[in-house]
Amino acid sequence: MVWFLLANCTAFSESLKDVFSKRNLRIFDGYFISWMFAALTFFFLLPLLLVVPIPPLGDRFGLALLASGSLNVLATLLYLHALQRSDMSLSLPMITLTPLFLLVTSPLIVGESPQVFDLVGVVFLVVGTYTLNFQVRKEGWLVPFQALLREAGPRFMLGVALLWSLTANFDKMGVQNSSPLFWAIASYGYIALVLSPIVWFKSKISWQQIWPQRFFLVAVGMFNALTVTCQMSAINLTTVVNVISIKRTSVLWGVLWGHLFFAEPGFKTRMSAALLMVTGVFFISIS
Repeated sequence: MVWFLLANCTAFSESLKDVFSKRNLRIFDGYFISWMFAALTFFFLLPLLLVVPIPPLGDRFGLALLASGSLNVLATLLYLHALQRSDMSLSLPMITLTPLFLLVTSPLIVGESPQVFDLVGVVFLVVGTYTLNFQVRKEGWLVPFQALLREAGPRFMLGVALLWSLTANFDKMGVQNSSPLFWAIASYGYIALVLSPIVWFKSKISWQQIWPQRFFLVAVGMFNALTVTCQMSAINLTTVVNVISIKRTSVLWGVLWGHLFFAEPGFKTRMSAALLMVTGVFFISIS
């Protein structure tokens, strides 16, 4: 059960990365945080090449890097814009829908087919998504879904869930054609490189702002480096759906952190919705 411990470590460190990202977005724009997020992760992971040998690269390594890296550039920008536009406790539960999308993308990309319990899991995911805005149900049965789509944060995060259902499979392809740590280093190096010209032209950040916030910026890279290392190691030991399903339990921590650190409202409703969605993730992962 080493993969299970690694996946839970992934979830917890992911939630802490989200806390520091949300805090940094109060000061910096999403373009800068996206680049800093990728660049710091790359530099935290790079020294591991001193102790981990560079593996022989398989034929599909280049395809996996191009696909995963390019899609993750877009996902990273959407993810941070979602955190900036809406409460953590409202936006983050939407990423639990990644396993729902994986039921379609995994068979197509890596040949991992859905099983019996997947349908049960899908029901819990849909009910949990509905519950996030259950308080507006009295205006109509479809209003909770419409309310989520009207909110910029959840809408962006839904796009992230779809993109991550693709990148998770390409990550597995990349790991299989290299090694977990080398793949993590290569993919974040690629993401940082692609984001560099974007942040140069789009970001309005003054470099004098950065030094006073260095601890909070470094924390994002440090926790994401831990997240990526655990995730890539775990997906090399089990199926993509298993790892991503456990990783999505980070939303429970995210709802809690949003309540404790950012005084976000609706804690009980949003935690209930997140629990339903995580239950759905559990059923998908055991099938």
